[in-house]
Amino acid sequence: MAEGVSAQSGRAVWGVSALLVAAGDALAARFGAVAVRGELSGFTRAASGHCYFSLKDADGAPGTLRCAMFRRAASMLDFPPGDGQRVDVRGRLAVYEPRGELQFVVEAMQRVGAGSLYEEFLRLRARLESQGLFDPARKRALPAYPRAVGIVTSLQAAALHDVLTSFSRRAPHLRLVVYPSPVQGAEAPASLVRALAVANQRREVDTLLLVRGGGSLEDLWSFNDEQLVRAVAASEIPVVCGVGHETDVTLADLAADLRAPTPTAAAEMVTPSWDDLLARLQAVAQALQRSVSRRLQTDAQRLDLASLRLARPARGVALHQQSLLRLGQRLAAALVQRRERLAREGPLRAERLHHAARSLLRLQRERLDGHARRLNALDPHAVLARGYAWVEGADGRPVTRAADLAVDATVRGVWADGHADLRVQATHLDETPSGP
Repeated sequence: MAEGVSAQSGRAVWGVSALLVAAGDALAARFGAVAVRGELSGFTRAASGHCYFSLKDADGAPGTLRCAMFRRAASMLDFPPGDGQRVDVRGRLAVYEPRGELQFVVEAMQRVGAGSLYEEFLRLRARLESQGLFDPARKRALPAYPRAVGIVTSLQAAALHDVLTSFSRRAPHLRLVVYPSPVQGAEAPASLVRALAVANQRREVDTLLLVRGGGSLEDLWSFNDEQLVRAVAASEIPVVCGVGHETDVTLADLAADLRAPTPTAAAEMVTPSWDDLLARLQAVAQALQRSVSRRLQTDAQRLDLASLRLARPARGVALHQQSLLRLGQRLAAALVQRRERLAREGPLRAERLHHAARSLLRLQRERLDGHARRLNALDPHAVLARGYAWVEGADGRPVTRAADLAVDATVRGVWADGHADLRVQATHLDETPSGP
């Protein structure tokens, strides 16, 4: 309804659109071109190229200003905007008439620095990373075929509906267990930690999904809570974290065994689809059927061959007789050849043996003659024949020293041609003995 005059009161009555236009004109006149400094929150870029976000004070004041930056101005940005960044924007205040909302139309944006919340995020991330909570080496592989999957999220969250829909489509046979918890607000971090603890205590699932839909940095801040991040890292059950959209990254994502870009993607990563499993089973069944068929064909051929052999035993006996006959002929021929070879080699071997015996006899005779010559050279009678004699006592032992003789003792002198009994009249010893 356009602006008019009431018939009863005479006061002006505004139509909704007219009032919004007038308010917009008043704002444009009062705040023609202004600059605002704040922290980006809930930044999104539409397919059209327009950007929509909110500005809030970095000191935590409750004020929030909704902003729109159209494609022409967004194309001139020299940095990628993101939640938590502090920026200076220039533009004008206006009223978005379709919803009657105050908005700031941004014509230019300049980065000032990270916002306080984003700075806290970076500090906490650096500290936890230095403690090894995000180390890829500690992350575990997911079970290829889980028996049951746990879902930690809010019962009212759209993410739960998306996950359940994905499971019903991909793996309707899989058992799902929901561990409900708030996913936003002051009580959300502690509640999420308790839900993870309950899941680990019950041990009724093989994999845990920690999921939540998209939102601003403030909306997702529960998933940056240090206690929740440590609980995710300490979980004995592998955790898949799917929080927000693909561009949203939380510390819980970094601590989880696997990060999914969205809740739906988390459900898809946990298990292969029903159709894929059926296709694999069908391929295995076909391979098994082919293997069994080949084995049956081989056994059937062996059975046929065995049947043929069994049906004609006389042929088998004849074959064995022929084999035995050939072996007998070969043995007889071998014996003849052996006998002939021995007959040819007999005289030659006899001659070799006779020659070897003569050589051995001659060698033995030469050795015997040498021993005899050495023995004769050692014969004491040969020494006596050269003019020597020896003296022996009454006991027949030789007397080798004059000191062993006693006066009036009887000894025997032996020469080469005989001996004589002698009596010792006196002994004369040399001053320097020649022997011991």
